[in-house]
Amino acid sequence: SDWLRRSTWVDHVLLAIRLGVAALVLRGLAGGLTAGTYSATDWISFVIFGLTIGSVYALIALGYTMVYGILRMINFAHGDVMMMGSFFGLFMADTMRGAGGLAETAPLIAVPLVLAAGMAGGALVSMGVERVAYRPFLHVRSLAPLICAIGVSFILQYAARGLFGTRNRAYPDFGWLEGSVTLFGLSIQIPQIVAFLAALAMLGGLLLLVSRTRLGKAMRAVAEDRDAAALSGIDVTKVIVSTFAVGGAMAGAAGVLYALVFKQITVFMGFALGIKGFAAAILGGIGNLPGAMLGGLVLGLSEALGPALLLEGFGLPAPYQLKDVIGYGMLVMVLIFRPQGLLGEKLAKKRA
Repeated sequence: SDWLRRSTWVDHVLLAIRLGVAALVLRGLAGGLTAGTYSATDWISFVIFGLTIGSVYALIALGYTMVYGILRMINFAHGDVMMMGSFFGLFMADTMRGAGGLAETAPLIAVPLVLAAGMAGGALVSMGVERVAYRPFLHVRSLAPLICAIGVSFILQYAARGLFGTRNRAYPDFGWLEGSVTLFGLSIQIPQIVAFLAALAMLGGLLLLVSRTRLGKAMRAVAEDRDAAALSGIDVTKVIVSTFAVGGAMAGAAGVLYALVFKQITVFMGFALGIKGFAAAILGGIGNLPGAMLGGLVLGLSEALGPALLLEGFGLPAPYQLKDVIGYGMLVMVLIFRPQGLLGEKLAKKRA
C-alpha cells in the first residue's frame, strides 16, 4: 500500500515492462526446454562455448573498466587495440613457425610467447592512444577525449587495413594444443580451456596488482581523488600511462585468445568485439574488476544459451542469427532496472 501511494506512473510502466519481460522469458524457456531439440551434451557444449567467448569479452571489459576507474572516461579505441594485439601475436607465431617449426613442436613455449607479444603490442598501442587522445585533455571536461578516441579508433583500423590488408589472416597450428580432451564423455577443445583459464589467471593477477603493489595503491589513490593524489607526491601522469598499458595488455591477450579459439583474425574485428567488451563492463558494473569478469561471462553465456533456451520456444527458423539481440536486450534490461550493473552497488557503497 505504501508503494502504491508513493509510486508514479513511471514506476507503473517499469513494473509492467518487468512483468512483460518475465512472461516472455518464461514462455520462451518453457518452449525451448520442452522442444527436445538439443541433448544434454549440446547444452553442455553451449555452456563451454559461452564461457570461452565470455572470457574474451571479460578481458576486453577489464581494460575499459580500468581506464574508467582512473579517468571516468571510456576509451572507444580499446577494441582496435585488441585487434592490433592479435596481429602482434600473429607476427610472433609466424616467426616461430619459420624458426624450425617451434609453434608446432613446442606449443607450451610458443603460446606464452605469442600471448606475451600480443600483450606487449596492445600495451604499446594503448599508451599511444593515451598520449594522443587523452593526455592533452586531462584537465578539460568536455567530449573532446571521447571524440578523439573514436578518431584514433578509425586511424588504427584503417592503418591496419593498409599495412595488413583486408583479408582474413589465419593463425598457425600449435601442435597437440589444437586437439581436444574428453571429460565425462564430452569432447572439449584445448584452446577453449586455455582461453578460460588464462582469463581467470589474468583477473587474479590484475586484482593482486591493484590491491598489493605500490602501483596498485597509486592507481586507487588517483581513482579516488586525482588532485589529492598529486599533492601527496604521486606521479599522476605515470599512473595513467601505466593504467592504459595494463588495460592494453588485457586487450592484446583477448585478441590472441580469440584467435587461438577461432583460428583467424581481420582488421575489422575490433569494433564489434570492443562493443561487446564495453557491454560486458557496463553489465558487470563499470569500474569494478570482478564485475567486468562477471559481466563478460554472463554476456557470453547469454549469447550461447539464449537462442536455444528462449528463441527456440517461439518457433523462430534461425534463432542463432539473433544471439546479439539476446545479449544487448539483457544489457538494456539491466540498465533500466539496475543502472549500476550487477556488482556496481558494492563499489558505490565502498566509495560512499
